[in-house]
Amino acid sequence: MNTWRQEHPIDTTKLAERYHRVRTALPAHVRLIAVSKTRTVGEIKALYDLGQRDFGENYPQELRDKHPLLPPDIRWHFIGHLQRNKVKYVVPFVHLIHTVDSADLLDELEKRAAAAERTLDVLIQLRIAREETKYGMSEEDLGDLLRTWTTERWKHLRPIGLMGMASLSDDHHLVKAEFDGLARFQRTLIEEGIVNADIFREFSMGMSSDVDISLEAGSTMVRIGTAIFGERS
Repeated sequence: MNTWRQEHPIDTTKLAERYHRVRTALPAHVRLIAVSKTRTVGEIKALYDLGQRDFGENYPQELRDKHPLLPPDIRWHFIGHLQRNKVKYVVPFVHLIHTVDSADLLDELEKRAAAAERTLDVLIQLRIAREETKYGMSEEDLGDLLRTWTTERWKHLRPIGLMGMASLSDDHHLVKAEFDGLARFQRTLIEEGIVNADIFREFSMGMSSDVDISLEAGSTMVRIGTAIFGERS
């Protein structure tokens, strides 16, 4: 049995306190993505009952299995590294994919979105961290991708912004430089007319450990899990 299905008692009072603390610390225009990977259906439903609607998952099969067990108005965000052979599990219902990092992945997303007869919003992931374990495109490759974007090739996909993951570091200046670089690159794309500022305006950056720095850099979406749900059992 998958661990996320093994329900356990939920302290809804503490959950509400943590959620309120996180939510009220964010500006009104910033969307809170509650990271629910490996969390039980009961935990997600408890947070849903407090008013949360945006949830982020990292594993395609887990998201596929959770989706039918939870309210249909949840906006599911896929925030993990996505392999092409797993795209089929999430495209029929996912709200936003944050981690697009290649034209090949876009081709697979296009095929599946067309089959599902829907238009899918995506974020393009820029590699801003120095860590080898982080995914994402280089500025050069990402710029080339968007310069050559054609609606004929990807007519069921809509790029609406960038996503980045900073280095896992206590160095405030390093993390700030990485987030500022992401914001600066997006401004360059807009100034050069490569993207439409009215559409390409989202920044998905910032987690529990660096959310304040990401907000300073202009994040519009933050991905927070433990600070809301508490430590995993």
